[in-house]
Amino acid sequence: MTLHQPPRTRRDLATEDLVGHRAARGNGHAAVRPAGYEACDGTDRPKNHGTTHRTDREAGSSSGHSTNGDATRHTEPRPAPVPRRAAAHGGYSPHRPRFPLGSTLLTARILHGRAVLPASRAALRGTATAAAFLPLVAVALLGSAPLAHAAPKAAAAGSVLAGVRAESDDDGEAPKFTPEESEAQAALVDAEDHRLDQVRAVAAVAPLKGAKWSQPYRLDTGSGYTLVLTARTKPYGVSDLLSLAPQTFVRKRDGSYLLTENLYLNAGAKLKLSNPGGLTMRMASSNKGFVSIVSFGGRLILEGTAQAPMKIGSWDTKTNKPDTDPRDGRAYIRAIGGQFAMKYAAVSDLGFWSGRTGGLSLTGTDRPDTGNIDGPDTPTSDDLNQRERAEAADKAEKEAEQIPSSGGVLAQPSGELTTPDSRFTVPDLSYVSAEVDHSTIKGNTYGLFVSGATGVSITDTKVSKSFQDGLVLHRYVTNADVARTTSKDNGGDGFVLARATQQVQVTGSTASGNKGNGFTLSGRPLASGPSASGESISSYGSNSVSNSTADDNGRYGIEILGGMDVGVQNNNVRGGDMGIVARQEAAKVAITGNHLKGQVRQGISVRDGVTEAQITGNIVENADTGVYVRDSVAEVRGNTIQDATNHGVSMVGGVDGSTISYNVIAGVGPSALDTVRAGGDMDIKKNQTFAWHDTSSFWTKFRHYASPMTLLWTFILLLILMSAVMGQRQRGNRGRGRRGRAHPYADKKPLPTPPPTEIRLAAHERVPVMTHDQW
Repeated sequence: MTLHQPPRTRRDLATEDLVGHRAARGNGHAAVRPAGYEACDGTDRPKNHGTTHRTDREAGSSSGHSTNGDATRHTEPRPAPVPRRAAAHGGYSPHRPRFPLGSTLLTARILHGRAVLPASRAALRGTATAAAFLPLVAVALLGSAPLAHAAPKAAAAGSVLAGVRAESDDDGEAPKFTPEESEAQAALVDAEDHRLDQVRAVAAVAPLKGAKWSQPYRLDTGSGYTLVLTARTKPYGVSDLLSLAPQTFVRKRDGSYLLTENLYLNAGAKLKLSNPGGLTMRMASSNKGFVSIVSFGGRLILEGTAQAPMKIGSWDTKTNKPDTDPRDGRAYIRAIGGQFAMKYAAVSDLGFWSGRTGGLSLTGTDRPDTGNIDGPDTPTSDDLNQRERAEAADKAEKEAEQIPSSGGVLAQPSGELTTPDSRFTVPDLSYVSAEVDHSTIKGNTYGLFVSGATGVSITDTKVSKSFQDGLVLHRYVTNADVARTTSKDNGGDGFVLARATQQVQVTGSTASGNKGNGFTLSGRPLASGPSASGESISSYGSNSVSNSTADDNGRYGIEILGGMDVGVQNNNVRGGDMGIVARQEAAKVAITGNHLKGQVRQGISVRDGVTEAQITGNIVENADTGVYVRDSVAEVRGNTIQDATNHGVSMVGGVDGSTISYNVIAGVGPSALDTVRAGGDMDIKKNQTFAWHDTSSFWTKFRHYASPMTLLWTFILLLILMSAVMGQRQRGNRGRGRRGRAHPYADKKPLPTPPPTEIRLAAHERVPVMTHDQW
């Protein structure tokens, strides 16, 4: 029975060209060597580049389903294919047989008595059928020394980066990369992933060889060495490193220690970097190479004292200065699962390109812990002392000699499997837990990057001058507490709570002078529908920022992107384009008791589909607009707005169901309550605007009140008034015409008759009836 290799693709060939270099010694294969062995050939080795494989969770489910927003800011670019350079690596042939290597599967071929690991990262995507042969390969390895082959630094990267090293700006601003430089750094990250995959694979099967491999051992990974620290009860310390790596961990004249070899903590191993009088540790990092400290399921401790803090950072052995240029990669520290603790430590000038190689990185993994693949009846190293382990190894070797075999097919007795079939094993999630206290982090690419973690505590720590963001809680971080921490002068945001973070509390912290936001809280779902990784479409939340300060950040003080049950309470926000911004359909957002001052545009802005927002008890000073609500539903109650220069409260778009009440608004501008552009029913009551000075012109006021209905009713009223006035005038004219006009028949009117006169008659006297005058 033979193993069939998967078909080769162009990307496979390109990846092989990038990472397929072999050291030009012996037969060209990387070898596993006991601890203490060092190469003395004096050759300049290309730089190591180290990170473990990126899981779906760590990569943020970057398979096309993520929604917009912070994904553009935190998504790690994939490396572009690099031209083939097989001829430059003497003895390497891209046509050698390759076998799949998975996170729970290790296969190897036996060549001249050695086990050779595949050199292509594409081989990590092996077929499921090959997993059935893990027991066979493990038994075969009992009779041969395990070997490893690591990814060297790409020659293309060296040619691109030659001559471009320069001191970065001291203000933490991210350096500007050309497309070639970006591709070279992405290739370094990819090569680091591959190197750690290989180290992890060898570390998984090494204990099966015998007691010898339960002690620390070294892997020659082609471009450098990796010292593997195995599990034991007592933590490894500085004295142990001096003994295990006398030529790659060296004490200098100034009392510092220089590390020129990669360190890898296997599952269960503990490393405590501390000295009673203070420890200064320098990690080699130059244009020729860099080293890393990676813990996979172990416990890494960096510890000093308040009087003598522990110091660790990159060191360019050519210039005798810290390596401040990330273009060709830099040394970094990473904990994958397990535990990490740092107290009274100073970390500086570490990391490049990605979050997981960004400097100080604490990441979990959704891959199974292959460091512990002992069968159900096989005692672990923690259960056995040295003599018992030796006896168990001898017994295993004798049993292996008695196992019938033919052509690589090995017989096994029925019953329980010695090594379970990993194809159908459900892997457990492995989260990292961390405690960082009274420490400083300066000059990293990402100050402190955390993902896949639970129970994280970060207190009394200062992060500054990072090229990208300061403190990043990237994905699947839960139950985290960040208190009394300062993030300042970073090239991106000060604090980032990315999607899929929940139950994170930030209290008493300060973000100042950052190029982006002071605080960014994103609770948007990882997918909006069916996706390749099957992520949930639910929002995340229950995060809060309280009693903190955002001072003079380049963009916003605090920004909320989606999510639910988000609290922003009792914070001081000064300067910035806007103070507190909630948008992208966030729900149940409480913005209460904050003091905002000196924003260029809006003090508080709630927009783009936010629902059930409470904006209460805030004080906003010297902003263009105090509170701005657009296409959202909010309760704006009990706020004090002073010295606004445009509007006190502005409502725009669909704000049906919003309330504006009991606010005190003072300032100078067109209006205290701007509701002209609002649509829907609002409840506006009992706001005090007597201290507002309206500076709008007549036509502005006219346009404000001249609504169509107002104009219609005004016209009707004027029409009625004009009709009444005209009617009254006509009635008056008719009255005056009757009194002054002559009758048309006045000349035909009869003469008036004189009044009758009484005549008295005397006897025999004639009395004229009429007198002469009467005639």
